[in-house]
Amino acid sequence: MIKIAFDPCYIQPLPEGHRFPMRKYELIPGQLLHEGYITEANLFAPVECPAEVVLWTHEAAYLEKLVQQTLTASEQRKIGFPQSPSLTHRELVIAQGTIDCCYHALEQGVALNVAGGTHHAFANRGEGFCLLNDMAIAANYLLHKKMASRILIIDLDVHQGNGTASIFNHDERVFTFSMHGAHNYPFHKEQSSLDVPLTDGTDTNAYLALLHQHLPRLLQQVQPDFAFFLSGVDILDTDKFGKLKVTPEGCRERDYYVFQLLKQHSIPVAVAMGGGYSPDVRTIVTAHCHTFKAALDMY
Repeated sequence: MIKIAFDPCYIQPLPEGHRFPMRKYELIPGQLLHEGYITEANLFAPVECPAEVVLWTHEAAYLEKLVQQTLTASEQRKIGFPQSPSLTHRELVIAQGTIDCCYHALEQGVALNVAGGTHHAFANRGEGFCLLNDMAIAANYLLHKKMASRILIIDLDVHQGNGTASIFNHDERVFTFSMHGAHNYPFHKEQSSLDVPLTDGTDTNAYLALLHQHLPRLLQQVQPDFAFFLSGVDILDTDKFGKLKVTPEGCRERDYYVFQLLKQHSIPVAVAMGGGYSPDVRTIVTAHCHTFKAALDMY
């Protein structure tokens, strides 16, 4: 049975003034349950990731600031949220959820985190609504526990995974692949193992052609024994910030293609949802649900 990480802390109200579309974290599993794609048995609730594990990725001084609520005003502005204990708790739970997904993916081929994809978090700071980098934490966990030796991170969010790229810049065991808007946030890009910058207005055909060009070659080149897939739906033509012109069907085809290739090569994959900022939350939820449905159909 495919497992999905979900916990009520994902949907706890955050401090007044946040701009992140939090409702989707409640609506995604609700929609999948309503349509009969999953049952309650598919869902599991993670606990907080232990500090010891977080410190395999993040600096001790930074984690201390998150726990003790001593981020400066400038650091909070870069993150985009005012600090709060509930926010730190939420990020620790999300990180553990992605780690737990790794275990389930090793058994079932795939597992998905309703939240996660916090790829703008660096080892020593947070940015862009990201405090802790869940995929980096989970990747380092796999390496530390010798559960994987070569990891591929497939980041298809419209924003470059700058924090992830920075964390693994000198680690040849983790290959970071990012297809993202060239003129989108972050405006200072880090160097991934492979960056594929996309011009504004890139449409479905061009987007999928680039993915078909690069991903099969990377699987042959990298030979990963584990993969992470950040399946952001901010590539949609309806997205307020994405600047691309990918249709919902094109986004759905992207997900099926990624899962098809990984399954064909027997590479287990842990998936996180990443961004989505269409004005209508139903558009966001539908697109994210298509990712879950693709995994459920494929595996």
